Amino acid sequence: SNKMHKTISVLIERRVEHPLYRKYVRKSTKLLAHDENNESREGDTVAISECRPLSRHKAWRLVRVLERAP
Repeated sequence: SNKMHKTISVLIERRVEHPLYRKYVRKSTKLLAHDENNESREGDTVAISECRPLSRHKAWRLVRVLERAP
């Protein structure tokens, strides 16, 4: 999502195995990242890196856009 000014919301999905039932479950984490030039759009695949805290919830920075959304 890129509704905010100079900030993007990044959803990270991963598959983890359930400890008891051994079935794979999809888990997701939402992070806020700093996008200085507002270069990413919704649906893009991006690379982010950890940095110092920039605000209350934002401690990640956009490195580059890996793949543009169609």
